[in-house]
Amino acid sequence: MFEQSILDKLSNRQTPFYYYDVGVLRSTCETLKSEASASGYKVHYAVKANANPRLLEIISSYGFGADCVSFNEIDCAMRAGFSPSEIVFAGVGKTDRDIEAALKSDIFCFNCESIPEIEVINSIASGTGKTASIALRINPNVSAHTHKYITTGIHENKFGINIWDLEEVMNRLKSLDNVRFRGIHFHIGSQITRMSVFRSLCSKINELQDWFASIDAELEIINLGGGLGIDYEDPEKPARFQNYFRLVNEYIRLRPGQRIHIEPGRSIVGQCGSLISRVLFVKKGSKTVFVIIDAGMTDLIRPALYNAHHMIENLTSTGDEHWYDVVGPVCESADTFATHIRLPETKRGDIIAIRSAGAYGESMASRYNMRDLPGSVFSDEI
Repeated sequence: MFEQSILDKLSNRQTPFYYYDVGVLRSTCETLKSEASASGYKVHYAVKANANPRLLEIISSYGFGADCVSFNEIDCAMRAGFSPSEIVFAGVGKTDRDIEAALKSDIFCFNCESIPEIEVINSIASGTGKTASIALRINPNVSAHTHKYITTGIHENKFGINIWDLEEVMNRLKSLDNVRFRGIHFHIGSQITRMSVFRSLCSKINELQDWFASIDAELEIINLGGGLGIDYEDPEKPARFQNYFRLVNEYIRLRPGQRIHIEPGRSIVGQCGSLISRVLFVKKGSKTVFVIIDAGMTDLIRPALYNAHHMIENLTSTGDEHWYDVVGPVCESADTFATHIRLPETKRGDIIAIRSAGAYGESMASRYNMRDLPGSVFSDEI
């Protein structure tokens, strides 16, 4: 990714910033579009993974829809070229204002998580003269085998409608005139690397299909959500779309008139982005040597929040390798990117790349300590 000519141009820029390899993003989108089209799936990009306007414009150019969790995301997606007729609106706590704005924008579908939410959508839709298409987000109690903060499909999570409540939900829908039930939705977690997890989800969906058929409820939408992980050990390795589609095609039993929808986020943008930083100081501690860089947890919070791993490279040193802890400047001990890793001999001014940072990096950045937000640089503009 970092040829010398690119590195020379990046080295002169103010750090920290996100560097996006547009070629990697386009290659990923092309692969996903090909695999999804062959299977007849509809892709909705999960905007929460990265809402950078330039990236959204590129992703929308491949004909994907969008998965949004606020009206601000919906508005951002529409400005980038996503059609409102292909936008789904998810989230356990949609505000009245967001619901009304989404209805007026004529989005494709609301993914609903409770009876109270459905009742509010029905009321607001009635007041605006609209009928809202909805899918029920169901909590299938399927473990994603990932970090607890990004596991969303087991009973202890706040997300989704429990299976034992479905009969009550379906009965309530009969009395609501301004919502149209169109299908079911799931999202069991993020950064899922075990394909067996998706197989378990498919089995649960087949069971639910039988139940909905038993009450004569027609399902057009079978939305599997997102969650497909990437390889943080190998930034050059794309997501395993082919394996994912093969598994879903094998295990889900679709019925006439149904279409599978998916909501990938990380697997589209994760590998195209790197956080570029500069070494401020190399400091000897009592038990380790600290490499203090100018990027912090305000720029990339995943390691502090999830204890997440990212490959870290020194782009400007070819010296002998040593053991280091790589940390940021924020006034928190959690502001640590990696401990006890080997890097070429590192000194002040060296350029550091934190790889596989295209997802949940820039989108989760903050101004804690009144730090500036990181900039963004694109490979086709330098």
